[in-house]
This record gives sequence, C-alpha cells and structure tokens, in this order.
Amino acid sequence: MLIRVILTRDRAARIPNMSVPRLAGGLPLLGHGIEFHRNPVDFLRRGRDLHGEVFSFNLAGKTVHALTEPRGNSAFFHAPDDQLSAREAYQFTVPMFGKGVVYDVTPELMDEQIGLVIPALRDVRMQNYARAIEEETEAYCAGWGDKGEIDLLNAMNELTVFNASRCLVGHEFRQRLSAEFAHSYHDLEAGVNLVAFFKPGWPLPAMRRRDRGRANLARLISGVLAEKRARPPADEDFVDTLAAARYADGRSLTDHEIVGLLLSLVFAGQHTSAVMASWTGILLLQHPHYLNRVLNEQLKLPHGEPLTIASLRQLVTLERCIKEAERMYPPIVMLIRTILRDFVYQGHTLPAGDLAMVSPAVTHHLPHIFHEPHLYDPDRFAPGREEDRRTQFALIGFGGGKHRCIGSGFAYQQIKVIWTVLLREFDLELSSDEYLPDYSTMMVGPRRPCMVRYRRKPRLARGSLDVPGDHAMTGDHNGLAPSLSQTCDRREKACGAGLQPDQFR
Repeated sequence: MLIRVILTRDRAARIPNMSVPRLAGGLPLLGHGIEFHRNPVDFLRRGRDLHGEVFSFNLAGKTVHALTEPRGNSAFFHAPDDQLSAREAYQFTVPMFGKGVVYDVTPELMDEQIGLVIPALRDVRMQNYARAIEEETEAYCAGWGDKGEIDLLNAMNELTVFNASRCLVGHEFRQRLSAEFAHSYHDLEAGVNLVAFFKPGWPLPAMRRRDRGRANLARLISGVLAEKRARPPADEDFVDTLAAARYADGRSLTDHEIVGLLLSLVFAGQHTSAVMASWTGILLLQHPHYLNRVLNEQLKLPHGEPLTIASLRQLVTLERCIKEAERMYPPIVMLIRTILRDFVYQGHTLPAGDLAMVSPAVTHHLPHIFHEPHLYDPDRFAPGREEDRRTQFALIGFGGGKHRCIGSGFAYQQIKVIWTVLLREFDLELSSDEYLPDYSTMMVGPRRPCMVRYRRKPRLARGSLDVPGDHAMTGDHNGLAPSLSQTCDRREKACGAGLQPDQFR
C-alpha cells in the first residue's frame, strides 16, 4: 500500500497533464454518495490511502477532486475566482441570504461587502462583545440549579444563537425577539441539505421552511433597522456598522443587503462556534492535566471583574486547547469550489465543470505535519513547537489565504468567554465514556445525546476554580429549566454531510 502511494506521488510529479486517479466503485446515479454521506472523513482518508494526495470520486453524478496535502490547500485557496469558484459551488445559499449579497454577486463586490464588516471586529467593539457574551453565558446558566445534567451541544447551540442575536443585531433585539429569531433561524437551516446543494430551487418541504424562515428573519431585522435609523447613530453592533457603511462609490447599503449580510454572518459563525465550544469542553474534561492548567491559568484573572480583551489574551493554554479542538474535530470537514477553467495541480489536470475539494479533517491528521495526530496535545501549538506554522495551510479550520474567515477571532473570543464562565461557576464531569463525531449533520459536532453533569460551586469558592471531581457528584441530577431546546423542534439532521459554505473563507 505504502509503495503504491509513493509511486503514485512520484508519477504525478513527473508526468504533466495526468488524469486524476479515480476511486473505484460507487452506484449508478448516486456514485459514492452513500459511503460519503455515512462518513465523509473516513471516505476521504480511504481515497488518500489508495491513491495519494489527490484523487477523484463520483458524488451524485458530479466528479469531485480531493486535494489532501497543505500544498493542495495552498493551491486551492490561491486559485483565482474565475478558475476555482466558491460562488458557483454555493448557489444553494442564495435563497437563504438573498439576492445581491455574498454568493449572488461578483467576487469583487463580495470582497467589498465583507470589508464593510471589518469595523465591527476592531478591539473596542470586541471588548463590548466580550462583556455581552459573559453576561449572556451567566444568564443562560443561572437557571440550571445547583446540580444536573445538560446536553452540551444543545446548550452551545442555544447560547451562540443568543450571542449572535445580541452582538450582531443588538441588545434590544435580544431582549424582545430572541425566541422568534431562534424559531425562524431553525427554519432557515432547513435549506442546507444535499438536494439543495444541487437543486436549490426544488419545491420541497425543507425549501419552503427555508423560505418562510428567511422571510420572518428579514421582517425582524428590518424592524430593528427602522428603529435604529429613527434614533441618533450608535456604534454598538453589526447592524450599526452596516447601517453606517458606504460602498466605494458612496452608496449606502439597502435594508435587503444588510439583512442578507447579517444572515450570512450568523450562519457562518453560529454553528462553527457551537461545535468548537462543545469539542473544546469535551476534550478538556477528558484530559484532566490540561483542565488543571486551564483552571490554574484562570486564577490569574482579576477576581470579580468583567472579562476584558487583555485578560482573555492571558488565557494562552485555553486558546491552545481551542485550537487543538479545531485541529482534531474541525466543524467544517470539507470546502468546495466549482472548477471554471482547467486546474493543473502536481501534474494532474482537474477539468472545468468538476468540483475541487479540500478537507481540514484529513489535512489536520497527517502525521508528517502534526506529530501523533490522534493524540490530544494542545502544546503542539506552544512556542518552540508551533506545528501549525511549520507548514503553510496545515491548519485550515477557518479556511486560508484571502478566504480565511474574518470572524475567527470573534469565534475564539466567544469560546474563551463561555468556558471561562462555565469553569468559574461549575464543576463539570462527562456522563459518557465516548463522544463520537456526528457526520450526518451540516456541522460535525459530537453525536447526540452529548451529556455533561454539573454541580454549581459554592459562591465563596468560585474564585478558587476547583478541579472537577473535588466536589463529589452524587445523587439525582436535575434537568435544565425550560430552554429553547424544549420550545423549538429538535434541529433536523441535514443530509449534506458537511456540505457547508466556507462563508468568508
């Protein structure tokens, strides 16, 4: 097997315009779709083992070319938009975000629209978001009682929706309309599935839910815009930023454009943060040595004072733990482009009309890039090792190049704040011996149920940040107070198996 892989790589390097090695098997019409849907990561790793760093397969009648090395990631992210097109690959998002924004405009206009968001991500605003997220997290877990059990992924999904509605749309919106926002956002998510990827206009029940959800969200956000424009200008959230923004030609954004950009921002960041926050917590609780270090690190924070950007930057061990969660369990397991012009890579010609794909989940587990990649080792990112920096495009959980997610800093800050509050308030303990990734969902989080037990720390002891287990967790475990997970339908599993737009990547 190893000899075959080496020979395949050598031939690809020497022979120009080779066709891409093709994975055998598959079914009529569906191709490798069933195996891919069942576990896309194992599928892609199998293709790499058989054929080397680049290979192709059939996905529902479409040829997909997978690039699995960092140099392939580099070629993928650096390719011009008129050769490898995200816009063409993610047309299924147009009914979700709306016409005239993001993937329904030229790449140049999309870049300009994304640039209009940057003022909302500067330090002074990030400081406001840090405090807002701390308040939201404290309020969210205030009703948990002294002990109990939660589904961690459900909790992180709910909390990040609250944070998104507050930081993106505003504090008043969060107070008045969060439940309605969550219901409508849940409907919008129905538009992410394998059918929509190929036929976004088909009149299926999921597409009707998508359209209904978008219409309701547009109505809610437009109401906020009208209220804000009737008052003196503020500078508090993303709505304020976009309302004040101007294109290069001096034109202001329409309400329709602001709504679309906000929806794309929520969609791009909410699930990513929820999934990474869940894996961060699970991995920490599975590895007490690193949990102890995170707890000791937090002892250095000023007791009783709100979290600040400066104090969050001191949490370097926690940040490495988040990065290791991103490496081991990237929320988006693949990124896709439509090939508009023949794309030559390592002697292989990827023909126009096919799809090109890179996979963080595959690259992040290459042993010649990350030492013993199956092991949880946040110190691989510490000074002196920095395995992610030794090879460009080795860590691509947030994309790369000009397509790297502009909200990655916000995501890391949100997860830092959430876990700082939870570890300050509670002793936590995993309820299961095994937490596996769920590849049937659009973002690959832990498989449900994803249960974690908690016991609230005594008020006077919260500054001590005891290690979980110091207080015995015995007796019955009370459930959560009613929450969005009890008032909303369970999130339906999308059949896209990770076909998620690499929004702002």
